[in-house]
Amino acid sequence: MYQKVIILLICLTSVIFSEETLSDKVIVGVVQYSFSQNPEENQRKAIYFIQEAAKKNAKIILLPELYNSHYFCQEENPKYFDLAEPLQGKTYQTFSKLAKKLNVTILIPFFEKRAPGIYHNSIMIIKNTGELVGSYRKMHIPDDPLYYEKFYFTCGDLGYKVFPIDNLKISTFICWDQWFPEVARIACLQGSECLFYPSAIGWHPKEKELYGACQKDSWITIQRSHAIANGVYVVCSNRVGLEKIVPCSDGIEFWGSSFICDPYGQILAQASIDKEEVIIAEIDLKLLETARRNWPFFRDRRPETYIPITKLFIDEVYEH
Repeated sequence: MYQKVIILLICLTSVIFSEETLSDKVIVGVVQYSFSQNPEENQRKAIYFIQEAAKKNAKIILLPELYNSHYFCQEENPKYFDLAEPLQGKTYQTFSKLAKKLNVTILIPFFEKRAPGIYHNSIMIIKNTGELVGSYRKMHIPDDPLYYEKFYFTCGDLGYKVFPIDNLKISTFICWDQWFPEVARIACLQGSECLFYPSAIGWHPKEKELYGACQKDSWITIQRSHAIANGVYVVCSNRVGLEKIVPCSDGIEFWGSSFICDPYGQILAQASIDKEEVIIAEIDLKLLETARRNWPFFRDRRPETYIPITKLFIDEVYEH
């Protein structure tokens, strides 16, 4: 009798310990692929790679920026507004069912039609229940050669949010947002433990030989720095392939290199520069705690001295 009780207690202890261990870890996946001018084809490809990520036990899966279209911002053309859809439109309906079926959370960057004449570069967060947890609208909108986003997108107005996904607190941003350290810091001050950055970034082919290595390295470095400065994981997706939609231009050669890094900035998984693939890595919340204990940047912050950061530019010497 006593032996049976002891065995039962050991089994229960083992189950509890196992659940606690599992609760400290989450596998995240990143999907990287090339795009055509056919939205339905791009969506089918996204679904396929999400299924592949789920087979690898990924529980949170990130797609590239503007997941179902080529990067149309290479030119200013009103016809592309027809690609936009409401937050709970066809994309949500499709991926809500998929998330529930696969028991995964999917982060889907899409072209949002908010109202006539008001459009956003957005991302929706769909939980494994099929529920729409929330959304984020890109805050920083670039305007550069072949990146004419200001023509299409209104600046985001939802702020920098933290979304609880099971035991993990995440924040989502989009591409150009990744260059601004203020964005990552605000999210992490609210408790975010993992930052997700879907991207559509690449080389102008004529510049690649001279500046290409430096440009890609800068893109990786700035995001790794957010991980280090805030003691968080960073997950970044990108597209691959040459997209040329303006006849007189050389297009954009997207450099892939999607990656996942830990709170020390160490890259845990990284994709190639030119292949469609899925990468996964394990998020370990215990490591996050360890990193913040050993590098206590939050403890040593001096927010009362940071008042000038709220100004666009400081024209004169600031005196506190």
